[in-house]
Amino acid sequence: MKVAVQQEDLHLLARTLQEQFLAEVPSGEVFQIKCAVNKDELMILTQHPLSINADVEQIFAVIEEVLQSLTTYKEQRIQCFMRIMGEKLPYAQRYLMIKGHGQPQNPLTEVDEDEDVEEATPFSSSAFSLTDSLSTDETEDEAQEEPFDPLADAPDLLVNPPKRQINPILLGTVLLGVIGLGGGGAYLLTRPCVMSECPAIATAAQFQTESRQLMRRAKSATELASIQQQLEATNNSLTTIPRWSSRYQQAEELKVSLSGQAEEINQVLTALQTATVAEQKMQTPTNSQQELQARQRLWRQAIAPLESVKRNSELYNLAQSNLRKYRVNLQTINQQIVTQEKWLKKLADAKAVASVAAKRETTAKTLQDWQKVQSTWQVVINALNIIPQNSPAHAEAQQLLIEYKPKLARARDRVTVEQLAAKSYQQLTNIAKQAKAYEQQQQWQAAVIYWQQALQSAQQISRDSLYYNQAQTLIAPYTAALKQAQEKLQLNNAWQQTRADLNKTCSSTIKICNFTVDDKGIIVRITPEYDQILQSGMSDNSSENTNAQIDLNNHWQILQEALTVISDNANLPLFIYNPQGQPIYTRTPEPR
Repeated sequence: MKVAVQQEDLHLLARTLQEQFLAEVPSGEVFQIKCAVNKDELMILTQHPLSINADVEQIFAVIEEVLQSLTTYKEQRIQCFMRIMGEKLPYAQRYLMIKGHGQPQNPLTEVDEDEDVEEATPFSSSAFSLTDSLSTDETEDEAQEEPFDPLADAPDLLVNPPKRQINPILLGTVLLGVIGLGGGGAYLLTRPCVMSECPAIATAAQFQTESRQLMRRAKSATELASIQQQLEATNNSLTTIPRWSSRYQQAEELKVSLSGQAEEINQVLTALQTATVAEQKMQTPTNSQQELQARQRLWRQAIAPLESVKRNSELYNLAQSNLRKYRVNLQTINQQIVTQEKWLKKLADAKAVASVAAKRETTAKTLQDWQKVQSTWQVVINALNIIPQNSPAHAEAQQLLIEYKPKLARARDRVTVEQLAAKSYQQLTNIAKQAKAYEQQQQWQAAVIYWQQALQSAQQISRDSLYYNQAQTLIAPYTAALKQAQEKLQLNNAWQQTRADLNKTCSSTIKICNFTVDDKGIIVRITPEYDQILQSGMSDNSSENTNAQIDLNNHWQILQEALTVISDNANLPLFIYNPQGQPIYTRTPEPR
């Protein structure tokens, strides 16, 4: 069997059983009911103090009666236990099978107190050890059970009492006494049921029998009220019988019986009238927890008197037919209360999480901290948004949403600011690295552009950002680097003419020299081809090569003079090296 119940259903079942114990079980307020599902089987534990001598059969009978009245547990196999509070193992167990046609089967298994429960049943000390997972409920005042009268349905022997012979001597004595009283004596003899017949008793006895049939056939509160009025009227007619009447004792017995019937009707009538009030209230939907609790009390007040009606009572069938409906209504109210309590708890949880979000907001120092603040506020908003309109927590939830939504928006904006600042900070540091790389390559134009971008990014980081102070510390060194790159660029632009002149001077039919220009000076390196021509001309002393040698010397002098002029124009030192890297000419211009 699969028992598909939720914790709320177990809670409602335990509460219903507890209320039934209050009505039918002596000292019912000290019993505790616990319900749980173990291995897909519904289990019910009843426990009581050691000082209570519980009637095991009565306890299981009450549980059967409640389960039979609830449609939820039809066609289910249920395991019931009894144990002493503080003990781990139960001392009695019973399996119940609740059938849909309304009659519970006999128990399948029963474990007496003398048997070893742990060996006879699968119940173990851990089956009900998780107390928090079991459903319990508070008890109300104990309902007193009426004593059972085995002669309630027996025929009344005093309905037609036999006529007794009056002793003439006694009669004469009475008459003499009465005559001696004068007119007052005549009045006493004329009182009802003294010397004459007593129709009041006959009528009362007849209606006593008829009223039981009327009670058995009654279907509504109106019919019961009519029967109750007739009982009261009949009872009042018996009050006219004086104490000295021979029928007085019979009248008193009838009065007690009729009063008992009237009281029994009044008990059921009050329950029906209370249920009518509760039904009228249920026609109007409400989300007030106080109103739901008031309706819960009304249904309990309607159920308790009907539960105390005995099986041998003429009103038992009427009570049972209404009990099933009333218990369903009470279960509906109980479930509404549990649902409303769930939403109230959801509201309380949301407020608690909001406190955590506010605390995180005051201590946030990093982007990750602000992201936690945002996500925490989002949890609060989501929790409040799902609280329905028919919940008592809805109004306060809406007020809190008005307060909390701006905080979520501020947290979201702050996260956006921090994300942009983090991205900008990372970008400007990368741009600065690239600017330094261009400086090393002496690409000053690119270096200037990248230093400008890095400096601009650092200046644009928001003051509200956690990266603002870090960016401010980079502005000064980036400004200095930009200035230096601009100066280098300016010099590099000025050296463009120097490079053009050097390129023209070092170029001829052959490559004469190579050069570099920087702030350290102009470095010129004679090419191996030109050096070889110079060396061969100087070593050849023949007459035919004299003119060629002169031309080479003149060319070398002209080359030196041209490089010197370029050096002076650029105001840079001149260094000339042979192909082997040995200096062959050096000149430093005079300061301007």
